[in-house]
Amino acid sequence: MLSLPLQILTMKTTLLSTAYLPPVEYILKCMQGPVTLEVCEHYIKQTYRNRALIATANGVQALSIPVVHVSSKMPILDVRIDYATPWHRLHWKTLDTAYNSSPYFLYFQDYIRPFYEKKYDFLFDFNLELMQVILKLFGKDFQPQRTTEFISDYTQREDIDDLRNAIHPKLCRKADYPFQHPAYTQIFEDRIGFVPNLSIADYLFNEGNRLMC
Repeated sequence: MLSLPLQILTMKTTLLSTAYLPPVEYILKCMQGPVTLEVCEHYIKQTYRNRALIATANGVQALSIPVVHVSSKMPILDVRIDYATPWHRLHWKTLDTAYNSSPYFLYFQDYIRPFYEKKYDFLFDFNLELMQVILKLFGKDFQPQRTTEFISDYTQREDIDDLRNAIHPKLCRKADYPFQHPAYTQIFEDRIGFVPNLSIADYLFNEGNRLMC
C-alpha cells in the first residue's frame, strides 16, 4: 500500500487558512513542518475554508458548510455555522453513502462521525478540532501557531510559504496544477477515473492512515 509522502523537513513555516476536510496537499503540508494558521483574515467564500471535495459514484461532489450571513469583512474567527438546514446530517449521509464500502470506512468512521452529531458555533473551531483528530490518525499532534496580524503579502519573507489562497478548489482541478501525489486506489475509480488531491477523507477511507511516499 502507498503511504502519504513525507519530504525532507524544513524550518520554513507554511501559512494556511482554516479548511474543512482539506485536500491531501493541505494535510501533507501540515505533516512536513511548522504550520501557522491565518486567524486575522476576513472570510472568503467558495474556498476550502468551508468546502471539501469528495468522490462519489456520480463524480466529484462538493460538501459546503453553510455559514450565517457574513459581510465582506467578517473576521474568520467570527464566522458562525448556520444550522437552519441539517447540513451536518446530510454531509455525514453523503460520506457514508460514498465510502461505506471502502476498505477503511468502518475503522475510521467513529473518529469522524461525532463531528456531525455535535453542533459547533464557529467554523474555525469546527475545522481545527476536526483537523486535529485527522492528523492524530496520521501520527501528528497538530498544535499550529496563529497569526497575530493580517499581512497580505509575504513575498519578501523567505521563512514563510504562504499557501492561504494557493490551495484552492478551483485551482486544484486544473490539469497543470503543480502539486502531484502518487495514485492510490479509489472506490469509484472504475467509473470516474482517479481523481487527485481530493479531501483527506477520501484518502483515509480508501487507503488508511499510512503516509504517501
